[in-house]
Amino acid sequence: MINNILKGIQGYTGALALISKLKLWKYFFIPIIISIITASLIALSAYGLSDNIGNFIAKIWPWDFGKDTFTWISTFIGVIVVVVIGLVLYKHIIMALSAPFMSPVSEKIEAHLCGIELHNHRQTSFRQQLWRGIRINFRNLGKELLITVPLLLLKFIPVVNIFSIILLIMVQAYYAGFGNMDYTLERHFKYRESIQFIRRHRGIAIGNGLVFILFLIIPIVGVILVLPMSVTAASITTVELLKKDALLNTTKPLV
Repeated sequence: MINNILKGIQGYTGALALISKLKLWKYFFIPIIISIITASLIALSAYGLSDNIGNFIAKIWPWDFGKDTFTWISTFIGVIVVVVIGLVLYKHIIMALSAPFMSPVSEKIEAHLCGIELHNHRQTSFRQQLWRGIRINFRNLGKELLITVPLLLLKFIPVVNIFSIILLIMVQAYYAGFGNMDYTLERHFKYRESIQFIRRHRGIAIGNGLVFILFLIIPIVGVILVLPMSVTAASITTVELLKKDALLNTTKPLV
């Protein structure tokens, strides 16, 4: 698992240079706009909702002593809850809406890495790519929230909350990498086949997603570069996995 996580992270090596070499920046223009708008809306919502959630939690403290301290702690917890849920929503919204624009990017990267221009892959339209992106990310959003909400509740338990933070990051990373890898898998596998493929290579997905999350820590620049870098890195590692599987006769050959 650890080796695969490292491989997912290593996919980012040379990603920026490859984007420039293949002149892919034009494909990221609309997804970057989607990313900025989505991040801005979620940030504004987080600013407004954190106090409300904090005050709601603070109501469980019936005593006057320590009321201010408990309210401050509750507000802080409210910020964490909103930020985590906001990150979950942001991730799936931008990946779903960007699907038709990211598929050509991964296809050009695949052609470059394989040294050919044509592949025996599934032909899909803009609408089909958008629908698949929405379907995949809606499915992942539901599963991620089912895991994330209980983990957020564990943050109220001392010591245990340390492990819950690690698990939260791993879950976030997995589903981020999942979405990024599917832009390539969409041409080779149907919906359920793609899910099975990523489950077999979940370490790669986690590695890609960890850097995805780290990008979002960088103010402004992170929101702009997160999709170009993560999608390019995921395309590189996913193509390598497909090439390896083709050699092992576990999937249809790429050529």
